[in-house]
Amino acid sequence: VQVVESGGGLVQTGGSLRLSCAASGRSFENYAMGWFRQAPGKEREFVATMFWSGSSTSYANSVKGRFTISRDNAKNSVYLQMHSLKPEDTAVYYCAAGAVVLTSRQDDYDYWGQGTQVTVSS
Repeated sequence: VQVVESGGGLVQTGGSLRLSCAASGRSFENYAMGWFRQAPGKEREFVATMFWSGSSTSYANSVKGRFTISRDNAKNSVYLQMHSLKPEDTAVYYCAAGAVVLTSRQDDYDYWGQGTQVTVSS
């Protein structure tokens, strides 16, 4: 199984970015896929997650109203649209897949990507 993120980059405060994550090797139908991030010197933290049906989502309080998670089950992919970016959003963003329930717990996800860097300049 491979999980590959893309779409990171450098953006100014207030700007937008869209991250993509493509999973291959198995289907994640009936599983949650989500995003986590790790800022320099900090632990990895939950950002957003979505169950396969798309009917259930969960967001960290710090990104509610600014980030939107979506997925395309036919493509085994999940996306993170980020608006109104702030310098504190600077981090390596990781895609995770394989949780059997909608959860913010990292240990509940079986598959992880290598991460994509998002840098927000002030």
